[in-house]
Amino acid sequence: MLWAIDSVNVSIHKWLLGRTSRRTNQKKDDRSKFAPPSTICVGCAVLRLSGNEEIIYEEKFRTLMNQIRRWRRILILSLLLLSVVTPIVFLSNRIKSITSVDRGEFIEEVSDIRYKTNDDLRLTAFEQDGEGFKEPKRILKNDELIPVVRSSASNKSHDGSQSRERDKSLVLSETSGGNSNKTKEEQALVSQQTNSSDTAEKISAKDIQASPKTKFQRPLAKSEKNSRAQLGPATDDRIKEIRDKIIQAKAYLNLALPGNNSQIVKELRVRTKELERAVGDATKDKHLSKSSPQRLKAMELALYKVSRVFHNCPAIATKLHAMTYKSEEQARAQKKQAAHLMHLAARTTPKGLHCLSMRLTTEYFTLDHERAKPFQQSYINPDLYHYVVFSDNVLACAVVVNSTISSSKDPGKIVFHVVTDSLNYPSISMWFILNPVSRATIQILNIDDMNVLPLDHAQLLMKQNSSDPRVISALNHARFYLPDIFPGLNKIILFDHDVAVRRDLSSLWSLNMNGKVIGAVETCHEGEPSYIAMDTLINFSDAWVAEKFDSKACTWAFGMNLFDLKEWRRQNLTSVYLNYFNQGVKRHLWKAGSLPLGWLTFFGQAIPLEKRWNVVGLGHESGVKAGDIEEAAVIHYDGIMKPWLDIRIDKYKRYWNIHVPYHHPYLQRCNIHD
Repeated sequence: MLWAIDSVNVSIHKWLLGRTSRRTNQKKDDRSKFAPPSTICVGCAVLRLSGNEEIIYEEKFRTLMNQIRRWRRILILSLLLLSVVTPIVFLSNRIKSITSVDRGEFIEEVSDIRYKTNDDLRLTAFEQDGEGFKEPKRILKNDELIPVVRSSASNKSHDGSQSRERDKSLVLSETSGGNSNKTKEEQALVSQQTNSSDTAEKISAKDIQASPKTKFQRPLAKSEKNSRAQLGPATDDRIKEIRDKIIQAKAYLNLALPGNNSQIVKELRVRTKELERAVGDATKDKHLSKSSPQRLKAMELALYKVSRVFHNCPAIATKLHAMTYKSEEQARAQKKQAAHLMHLAARTTPKGLHCLSMRLTTEYFTLDHERAKPFQQSYINPDLYHYVVFSDNVLACAVVVNSTISSSKDPGKIVFHVVTDSLNYPSISMWFILNPVSRATIQILNIDDMNVLPLDHAQLLMKQNSSDPRVISALNHARFYLPDIFPGLNKIILFDHDVAVRRDLSSLWSLNMNGKVIGAVETCHEGEPSYIAMDTLINFSDAWVAEKFDSKACTWAFGMNLFDLKEWRRQNLTSVYLNYFNQGVKRHLWKAGSLPLGWLTFFGQAIPLEKRWNVVGLGHESGVKAGDIEEAAVIHYDGIMKPWLDIRIDKYKRYWNIHVPYHHPYLQRCNIHD
């Protein structure tokens, strides 16, 4: 555009030069004759002008240049104004088109509220729970009450009858003339509905006239309405009904021929979209919009119309069966995918825990390890209460230790042994250095520094048929080497790292084991959430297993177990474990994990404990009762929904959270919050 303006300027210069040269007097004085002509450069043209011509030219050129600048400013401002006004106009039109649907729904709701009013005495409407609208309190004398009620009822019935007659005639005219596909049955149905509504309103008017005393109830306050609304159970019956109607409508639409634009098909599509918008993502009836009942009635009427057209019942039944089969297949695929993702999430370490472990490990290697804590005699004192946990999780170890010590009546007698691997030894050690426990004794052990596991144990674990690294880890099977890890102890309580202690456990140390090796809570009672049969994890179709063990034998749970290490050594049960383990490597005898091997190793060697000593089922949807959790001494989050994972069960996590120091600066920096 600037190039065009420059070319216009050059043309103007040449035009002015021609006019000036024609109008200038040809007579010049001697001085002007000998004066050198002035030179003007316009664009690429060089023009020579005399003195008088130059003056006239400059005046006209200045005037035209001012006009050109003015025109240029006007052009630029107009373009800027256009760029500002155009988006505003576009957005206003867009907003009007978007809100038109909502405005229509609002008008429908207002008209619906207006038609619901049944009494002219209602000056102000107050919404009640399940009772429509109640009028405000009004005081009338006894002699004024009856005639006012009668006259209002008669006027209302007269007005209502006239409006109903108009509506009835309108409906019948639409059903008869508006649509050729409507039948006489439809007209009969509509007239029957209107007649039934007429009789209902007449009865209500008679009741009003017959009652000499009318009781006026005061309107409820907003707090009372909310409290009453909360008392009633939230249902989803209306939502289920609406979704059923949508499915039925889609079945009819699938039966329609492609490109079928008949009035009934169009109406059915519109009603389906309206119902889908009305339901949205609602899960309870109270979340539905006020216009949903009217839309449901319109859908029912549309379905009645289309049922008269598509009367091929076998075809409709076949279509519904196909839709049901497809939905079931999709549900099974989604459930399978969800289970896979759940197990994948259970096998991964959360980002916060990984951050915490890395920070503690870094801090550990900055310490002066020459001042390592010396060996304490209490580590091997058999008169104290010894507890052990095998874990690679810093936060889980902290919860087990903190809950046990805080629940104990005599924490000074507690000796806690935390056994981990080389990778997590620095972080767990640093945690307990930064957070020392009062009175109790803590010992951190590295399983890789002990010579208790066979050299080929890791290779044998890898041969188990499992993709879960937790199941085939050395820490999971190290429990079968307890007599070798603690040779100076006679009794010990083993914890899984997914437990929390809620009661004092000192009474377990005086329990008479009666020559048994392990004390555990049984899980063989049918009907209980913890029930699990022995043949669930063990393959009794194998002849060797069926000959040595009983599939009806009672099972028990890990999590919190009391072991008599002295009796264990006497019966040499560690070699029994190795024998069964090698048998399972050669052929598939049980599912991977330590629980089925524990059942076989300690078969006939378990003494049952009361259920309250180890309440299981908090790591999966087992239906554990809240009363059992409150009375439990130990709660066990068995399953994949561990309390430190995002897939946890929130209603059970609070029992675990109370033992986590969320105020710790390391947890704050790693975004580990409640």
